[in-house]
Amino acid sequence: MSAFLTHRNRGFIAPVLALVPVIALLFAALIALSAPASAQTPESDGPNYTVWNALAALAEQTLDSGDATEAMLSSLRAEVVEMRTAFLSAKTAQQDRIAAIREQIAALGPAPEEGQTEASEITARRNELNTSLAAREAPLLAADEAFTRADGIIRSIDRELRNRQADALLQFGPTPLNPTIWLEGVDALVTSALTVNAEVQNAWNDPVSYAEMITDLPITLGALALAALLLLRGRGWMEQLTTQLLFSTRILRGRTVVAFFVSLSQLLVAFAGLFLLTTAISLTRMTGPTLDAVNQALVPAGMAIFVARWLSLQLFPIHDTQRYAINLGAADRRSARTQALILGLLMGIQTLYTAFVAPDTQTAAAQAVIMFPLIVLVSLALLRFARVILRHEPRQVTVEGLTTDATPFFDRILRLGGRFVTGLAIAAPLLGAAGYMTAAQAIAFPAVASLGLIALVMVVHKLITAVYVAIVGDEDRASDGLVPALAGLALSLLALPPLALIWGARATDLWEIWARFSEGVSLGETRLSPTSILWFFVAFAIGYLMTRALQGALGTSVLPKTKMEKGAQKAIVSGVGYVGITAAALAAFSTAGIDLSGLAIVAGALSVGIGFGLQNIVSNFVSGIILLIERPVSEGDWVEVGATSGTIERISVRSTVIQSFNRSKVIVPNADLISGAVTNYTKSSTTGRLIVPVGVAYGSDTRKVAQILQEIAESEPLVTTNPPPSVLFRGFGADSMDFEIRAILRDVNYIMSVASEINHKIAARFKAEEIEIPYAQRDIWLRNPEALAPPALPAGGDEVTGEEIAPPPPMDPALNSPEDLDPDFPDSPR
Repeated sequence: MSAFLTHRNRGFIAPVLALVPVIALLFAALIALSAPASAQTPESDGPNYTVWNALAALAEQTLDSGDATEAMLSSLRAEVVEMRTAFLSAKTAQQDRIAAIREQIAALGPAPEEGQTEASEITARRNELNTSLAAREAPLLAADEAFTRADGIIRSIDRELRNRQADALLQFGPTPLNPTIWLEGVDALVTSALTVNAEVQNAWNDPVSYAEMITDLPITLGALALAALLLLRGRGWMEQLTTQLLFSTRILRGRTVVAFFVSLSQLLVAFAGLFLLTTAISLTRMTGPTLDAVNQALVPAGMAIFVARWLSLQLFPIHDTQRYAINLGAADRRSARTQALILGLLMGIQTLYTAFVAPDTQTAAAQAVIMFPLIVLVSLALLRFARVILRHEPRQVTVEGLTTDATPFFDRILRLGGRFVTGLAIAAPLLGAAGYMTAAQAIAFPAVASLGLIALVMVVHKLITAVYVAIVGDEDRASDGLVPALAGLALSLLALPPLALIWGARATDLWEIWARFSEGVSLGETRLSPTSILWFFVAFAIGYLMTRALQGALGTSVLPKTKMEKGAQKAIVSGVGYVGITAAALAAFSTAGIDLSGLAIVAGALSVGIGFGLQNIVSNFVSGIILLIERPVSEGDWVEVGATSGTIERISVRSTVIQSFNRSKVIVPNADLISGAVTNYTKSSTTGRLIVPVGVAYGSDTRKVAQILQEIAESEPLVTTNPPPSVLFRGFGADSMDFEIRAILRDVNYIMSVASEINHKIAARFKAEEIEIPYAQRDIWLRNPEALAPPALPAGGDEVTGEEIAPPPPMDPALNSPEDLDPDFPDSPR
């Protein structure tokens, strides 16, 4: 119990400052990831299995006894991890040698079947290689068995340590609300104070210490004066300098970055002042063990306060800006800064408490009485801070008249985080009041440390965004770009290990996760590890860049100088791209050591899937390849596919994009272009025929009309003279005499504009020549016009009101000649 408390309390000391070394360890691990395989243990210095068997037996016996301390288990675990690493190196070395021997055996060809013979030299070599293979497989099996046993022991030790940690968290103790134990807490504080007083008196009465204090008194006083100046005034000076740089008009670009690095001087000044203060206290020689521990805790305790202040100024600036992530008013930002400073102060007090009271020597009741007020204060500060954060107002952006939230994901996470912190702030004092003080401490102080870590991540992301803005120059576009988003994701992932440490995870647990990740997974005879994956991406990236460079050289420098048509050039460039990317993928698999023979099963399963569900995709893919090779249509051609007519904009492997004449994009599957009827107006050439129908009134001079139309057609610059345009008199229509202009255009893409221009000229010329273009006419004859007469009024009936219906006009007798009468209906005209 006491060991766990000591571990937990140490884990809470200056957690934000501990982030830097953790990140350094992660980068060191990433660098070690690409270490060459030559660093493995040589064959002559392989694992000592005698020593391993003794160590494994001791570890298993210790686990079975159940009375080993955490220190003993941790020491055993470190030794077992070292042996497991040696076994893994031995396995890897043996696997590489065995793979090489098997390749040599395969190079000799298949073994002769019964009744067949082969050359004696080949038989002797085959036997030699088989003997060497058997000799290599025995050490591999031994290393594999030892690795499995070591891995099981490590898992058992980790499980035991986690169980003890969980038991300590759930351990029930005296409630601090019980007045009968309050005196124990007071007694612990008084005892610690008396201990410090006794240490000072003993040092004062010691002639040697007194003489050294008098000798170093000028230096001590100077250090104290300089520490007071730095702590009381230095930080304020640095804040003023940061503000001046941030709002300076002399530095228009990158001033945010400069101001950020200048603001770090606030922490440097505070650290220097605290260091001078601890140095001055040490120079007095008036210290003892307890006071020395308190003096050593002054730097992390003070830095917790100053770091909290610095982070709050970065996230909740004093002056209004447009780029802070958490959108709060001036009063809310001031309140957030105050609560952050209080939280930093309480974390500093908790750090000094560990050194002053020495919890390992106090009873559980005394610890509960002393720590419970601090937990309550921390919970209140967390609760007030969460309430301020929940008043965040989402930023709005308007795009094309539609107003939406600028950062909906961040806003949602911020609201969830505020509610989660509120829940922790309520749960911690309740658990402490119920007697679960260990659990209460494990909630309250990690919650504060987690807020500090999250704030640090946000500040670093703000710095990366400011650097990117300074490089790009466009603040609005750069702030919402891809680089800041990827940087935020990377920082979030890097923050996970220290966050796990804050909440009680052991460093060995994280290293175990990293070891298993580095070990990789086995797929058949291939082991995928981070190293192999890294080499895969490196090799593929190199092949991909070389392919793109070759495509660019062919498309811009080589092929344009040939006589190939543009479509054929694009086909060659696309084919080089497909071949190059395929070759890059194969080279990447080979470089990573991934065996492609296992892909045969995948290919078989894929063929079944193609037969059932992917046939359309494969059909379009094959059709796309045919289009790129045969080139029945090319980019820029005017085509008509079914009801779609337009210009081909892009031909890909699966589909073809056609831009219609109403400027819309139509995506046509390639299979439709291969299997269906396609009209290509510009395949062989851009020439095409234009037909313009023209109608003139009856009585017009047909020869004159034909001559006028011929002159108009020949006057158009896009109309060819060979063959020349022609004018045809098509016949007598119902309303007009029908003519037709037929001409061949040099560029059929302008057929509509040429037709429009010809119509304009026809209208102007016919008007000048007084040639009539008739309207459509229809003559209507009524068989029984008497049906339209109004009904006769009845005798004595009422007069008809309203407008009287006029009788139809009499028909012209001249129109009703005998020739026009229908014999069946002699009274009605035809």
